Amino acid sequence: MVRFATLGFLSSAAAAKGQNQMKTIGMLGGMSWESTSTYYRAVNEGIKEALGGLHSAKISMVSVDFDELEKLQHADDWNSIAVILSTAARNVQAGGADFLMICTNTMHRVAPQIEAAVTIPLLHIADATAQQLLKDGIRRVGLLGTRFTMEQDFYKARLEEEFHIEVLIPELEDRDLVHEVIYQELCLSKIEASSRSSYLQIIEKLSARGAEAVILGCTEIALLVQQNLTSVPLYDTTTIHAEQAVVRALSK
Repeated sequence: MVRFATLGFLSSAAAAKGQNQMKTIGMLGGMSWESTSTYYRAVNEGIKEALGGLHSAKISMVSVDFDELEKLQHADDWNSIAVILSTAARNVQAGGADFLMICTNTMHRVAPQIEAAVTIPLLHIADATAQQLLKDGIRRVGLLGTRFTMEQDFYKARLEEEFHIEVLIPELEDRDLVHEVIYQELCLSKIEASSRSSYLQIIEKLSARGAEAVILGCTEIALLVQQNLTSVPLYDTTTIHAEQAVVRALSK
């Protein structure tokens, strides 16, 4: 269950009128479908918690075939990925979405191209995460994710340059392990105790290097490690992103 603690600002009057005021959340999913299902549940639970009764989220969603995109990722063909996802994003907008979520961290690598393809605003996952980190007073974080997210600048540089948050990533061998577990296990719905143990050790290493918290910067990682398993504060980007989508859907 996802807890939406920040939604308490909604008054009973706003809740009573929420169905008429609710915006339609645009979701670009399927990367992987396992994490997209978590998104879908999270936004619906958030709307229900805020408004009560039989309320559920208004959603326009397109779910792509991740197998095709994964091959393009590892072939370093981000231009083709941008074309596919831009087309999908336009279809999300055509379905009535008021704003767009890319339901994955890694595919924010082509966020600028996707933003250029639509006229609705993008709720960027790194921005939502950074805002929560700053709210909590966190200035130095560890980052776990795919190799693309950990090593390329589209995510790290955004945190560092726009939000002045220092980002630490695992050593090379640990980055390889984190990446392989995501693609070979988590995206295939495999949860292995040995991989959980390895991830927890990597989290501890980042903490020992000075990380005040660790970003679970791949939407599947929360399937493997949860806060009750470590004393290091964890920031689950899926939960944070979904929570911000609920807030935006219910805002004026």
